Amino acid sequence: MNKSKRIIILALVVIMTVIAFTGCNSNTSEEVDNKVVNLTTDVVIIGSGGAGLAAAIEAKDGGKEVIIVEKMPLVGGNTLRATGGLNAAETSVQKEQGIEDSIASHYEDTMKGGYEKNIQELVTVLTENAADAVEWLINLGADLNDVGRMAGASQNRSHRPTGGAPVGSHIVKVLKDNAEARDIKILTETTATEILTEEGKITGIIVTDKNSNEFIIEAKAVIVATGGFGANTTMFADLDNSLSGFGTTNHPGATGDGITMAAAVGAGLVDMEEIQTHPTVVPSNGYMITEAVRGNGAILINSEGKRFVNELQTRDVVSEAILEQDGKTSFLLFDEGVRESLSAIEGYVRQGLTKEGETIEELAEVLGIDSEILMATLETYNGAVTDGEDKEFGRDDMPRSLENSKYYVIEVGPAVHHTMGGLKINTLAQVLDENGQVISGLYAVGEVTGGIHGGNRLGGNALTDLIVFGRLAGQTAAKDLQ
Repeated sequence: MNKSKRIIILALVVIMTVIAFTGCNSNTSEEVDNKVVNLTTDVVIIGSGGAGLAAAIEAKDGGKEVIIVEKMPLVGGNTLRATGGLNAAETSVQKEQGIEDSIASHYEDTMKGGYEKNIQELVTVLTENAADAVEWLINLGADLNDVGRMAGASQNRSHRPTGGAPVGSHIVKVLKDNAEARDIKILTETTATEILTEEGKITGIIVTDKNSNEFIIEAKAVIVATGGFGANTTMFADLDNSLSGFGTTNHPGATGDGITMAAAVGAGLVDMEEIQTHPTVVPSNGYMITEAVRGNGAILINSEGKRFVNELQTRDVVSEAILEQDGKTSFLLFDEGVRESLSAIEGYVRQGLTKEGETIEELAEVLGIDSEILMATLETYNGAVTDGEDKEFGRDDMPRSLENSKYYVIEVGPAVHHTMGGLKINTLAQVLDENGQVISGLYAVGEVTGGIHGGNRLGGNALTDLIVFGRLAGQTAAKDLQ
């Protein structure tokens, strides 16, 4: 597929996404006699990703009036880009599929993946409430019937739609539909600029709409769900200059606004220097290739056609290994069997991100790689699958051999993906000041917070974080306002 056709396809995808996730319930500020007037509600939520929508639904179900403000033209934030799955242990879906897993194992994997830098109490909340989060979403209408494995996990616990379809956009649609069914007001293209306080109490926020009208939304509770700062290249490079010049997988709105606003009213910060790169991002356009491709059996090869890493190591380890290769990129290699196992791959093929060959020899020719070296790499790997032991790199989960033509590769390299640091919160999603004291009326959820993921986030734990703590924030705010 030539470049112009790919551009047209990508443009159509963007248009369809906007149509799907903007709707009649998206509003701007109210006007009376052509003058913008302030709004009043019980709870105002800044950000409409998975965390903000989950919080809104729970606060509304708790009997409170809710307004969501979203600076982008469509709801969803980075959640729309999530493809791999939602991690949870001891779920009904796992049990139906005969998958043995435990909350303790999920906890241990999360702490190990975060290099034990995680705040233990937050990880306990995350893992102990993950199964309930899955059941809650299913009850709202979500399809989470496919369970796979993401890097750093010891068991199959990443829940996603049937066939391995992208999970984020599906969850956003389910949550948005449920928010609209509850008449929750969503103000798109409305940017929060300041959190208001009076005598130490939260009183609302100042916002600006798409017409540059500034107004106040008065509220007794503010939930910050703005996401991280992965799209703020200056901010992440200042914190870690080794990331200067890196691309990002984040949507344009992930610029750290929520951190800045909350810090201005005394919120404490934690782990701000902990910034994660994702190893499999298309260098030419920043498109992230889900970890589930590797989880379903793909391998990574370098420009010589050789494997160089355990593909299911944590993201930071795999990213570092790729950066050590010539050109600082690698090739994600898989066959027709992997493609058939994961419907998300169909999107990559349609977008022209893959290079293909009916045989290994043909693929090697397309890549300009010595065919004998590439064939030897696959023979060794397939032998490891048969033997059940990867003597080269110690990969312990090899679900299938790569021997079903045709064959595919996608060139990938690291890009900034997740910012583990952010606002300090407690186990009820209440924001803490620098001294660890609760800031009354202020809550935070999702990537805007810090401490949950420590030094490295495991794939599949972001959605768990969004739903578990999003629900908690909505529930806590509603109870606090009784």
